[in-house]
Amino acid sequence: MESLFDAINIHDLLSAQDLSDRNSPLSAPDLRLLIDRVESHSLQIRSQVQSYLASHHDDFATLFSLCNDAVLQTVKVSDDLTGVLRLVSERPADVEVREVVDEMKSKSEELKVKRELLGLVGTIVSLNQRLESVKEALKNGKFQFAAEGLKELKVALRIGDEDDREPLVYGLLRNEWSQCFEEIQELLVKFMEKAVRFDGDLNQIEVKYHLEVHNLSGIQLQMVLEAMEVVGILEYGLVKVADLMIKYVITPFINRGQPLSFLEELDQDSAVLKIVPSPESKLEYLDGELLYSGIVLFIKFIYRSICFQNSSWIRTFGRLTWPRISDLIISSFLSKVVPTDASKLPDFQKIIKCTSDFEKALKELMFISSDDKDNRLSNFAENVEVHFAFKKKTEILAKARNLLLECDFSIPQEYTRDGSIWKNEGTSTLSSSHVVDLIFLSERCLVSKAAKQLMELIHQTLQDVCLSSTRVAMEFYHAARDAILLYEVVVPVKLERQLGGINQVAVLMHNDCLYLSQEILGFAFEYRTDFPSSMKEHAVFADLAPRFQLLAEDILQRQVHLVIYNLKEAIDSADGFQNTHQMQQFESAKFSIDQVVFILEKVHIIWEPLLLPSTYRKSMCTVLESVFSRIARDILLIDDMAAEETLQLQRLIHLMLESLSSLFESLATGDPNSHEFSAESLENLIPSLRKIRKLSELLDMPLKSITASWENKELLSCGFTITEVEDFIKAIFADSPLRKDCLRRIQNANF
Repeated sequence: MESLFDAINIHDLLSAQDLSDRNSPLSAPDLRLLIDRVESHSLQIRSQVQSYLASHHDDFATLFSLCNDAVLQTVKVSDDLTGVLRLVSERPADVEVREVVDEMKSKSEELKVKRELLGLVGTIVSLNQRLESVKEALKNGKFQFAAEGLKELKVALRIGDEDDREPLVYGLLRNEWSQCFEEIQELLVKFMEKAVRFDGDLNQIEVKYHLEVHNLSGIQLQMVLEAMEVVGILEYGLVKVADLMIKYVITPFINRGQPLSFLEELDQDSAVLKIVPSPESKLEYLDGELLYSGIVLFIKFIYRSICFQNSSWIRTFGRLTWPRISDLIISSFLSKVVPTDASKLPDFQKIIKCTSDFEKALKELMFISSDDKDNRLSNFAENVEVHFAFKKKTEILAKARNLLLECDFSIPQEYTRDGSIWKNEGTSTLSSSHVVDLIFLSERCLVSKAAKQLMELIHQTLQDVCLSSTRVAMEFYHAARDAILLYEVVVPVKLERQLGGINQVAVLMHNDCLYLSQEILGFAFEYRTDFPSSMKEHAVFADLAPRFQLLAEDILQRQVHLVIYNLKEAIDSADGFQNTHQMQQFESAKFSIDQVVFILEKVHIIWEPLLLPSTYRKSMCTVLESVFSRIARDILLIDDMAAEETLQLQRLIHLMLESLSSLFESLATGDPNSHEFSAESLENLIPSLRKIRKLSELLDMPLKSITASWENKELLSCGFTITEVEDFIKAIFADSPLRKDCLRRIQNANF
């Protein structure tokens, strides 16, 4: 049958051979042939279908019978469904069922709520009864029962875990519980206060085992402690006892310095611990053995008499007291026996062993934990090398600070310019606590006693660095750096007032800073090779040297500026040196010159003995340059000078230069005490000196000579400008053909 329903290919029914072109139209004969063949093929298909149906007649009959039965059953189901729908529409049973179910659900929930409420009421009643029993137990002194009740109620009432949705009555019950808790806490603490007391007159601790408070008598101390532990206030209850023991027993025992001992007396009702002088009262706690044994005896008393050999209780007491006890032992004993010399470090090993045995005994008593976190004393003792270094560092810095604070930065009279040592030897050959060598300048200078002693201390510290272990050496290295920096911190503040004036103290501080910077630069060459290998790359001092070099320069510049400022004020009083032909003006100008000379001589007296020769010459020449250039400028600015006025100005200049002759001698190169020096070399140091000397000559020089001096460049070499020369000529000489000719020659001079 499948072959009947295959697709019919039209091309197979045609005989034409050119049907490859689908767009070509069919001819009429082709169409008729096609119709005939289709009809023939249709008849074949019909014949085959009839033959197939005839051969399968029984199968088709069975199939049609089954289809008929299925249709009949479908009709029956449809009729039944129609009847059910009709019944439901007439009587809605589902509504009634839903109502019944809802009612059952509502009744069940109501019953559940009532049962929960009934259970809640029962619980509240039970809790309230338990609270009442706790209160009653407190009144009767049954603290153990009351404590157990409070503990159970804390869980039942969920103390600390409140919920806003809980019934209000729970809040009321919690308030009741809190009141009971505070009451039992207060009562138990009072019992503890009654139980442990210190008698200052007898110098003893008394522990009573049978207590009485608020008409409650016969209460045992152990029962009080058990109740506090159950309630969870054992630590709170022992705080005052711990404070009492620290204040009246441990602190006096450790801080006494002389050994004490404990005498224990026990009976059924009490225990007494008496603090009495040790039979070996002449001994001190040298190795800690007596100190540690006394503390162990005291803790054993606490363990037996107060904690009743309960490991939990003694551990609680230990947590309250051990940090303070260990701090006291460290501050009052261990820190004081730390060796002050590296050679004594081995002797400290005995103290380390005693300390370790002491903490081991405390662990056996369960006073401290068995792990290492409570080994506070052993950790300190075993790190004694660090503590030794820290202690030594503290001593070094304290000594350095005291040196700087106690020094008055004064120079003995014999080392001043008028002193015998200065006159006989000079700075280059002085030898005293104030004279030092500048290693990179090959010169000597005067410094303060504090600076020299400070550097001696630092040298000693650096020598210790070379001989010490790495950890100790590092501390000593930092101590040396800090000691150097102390000068920078302490001295400028200490000498703040003196640095604001012209005095020896400021110059001495300049020398100190110069000396310190030179010494610091030498540390690397002197000590670095002997430093421990691990710190050679980290130990640096060169960064400190520029700081002191700059500080020295700053101090010196401040002194120079102060001197120049004072000289400027003195010169200002001369009113520009005008009208000196008038007596009053001349006296004013002369007084101004005298003031200048006085200031310069004062500076000369202060600076020359203290400053290095090169520094002295440089600074003094700077000051003199400012003075001479200012005076020359003021005189050259006078626009009209009488003949007598020029003579008076010349007189003032000569007076000033003669008065400064000793100062000029001090500036001579070579030996500062030499009186032979070249005027030309001095004028090279102070260019304005040549100018003012030449100005003195110009004041009584003929006009032609002045012109010739300009033409031969003599005035130019002295620092005069063409404007100054022209103005000077106009101020002295009246207008004339000669003056015009000279001014023309000056202007036409070709340099």
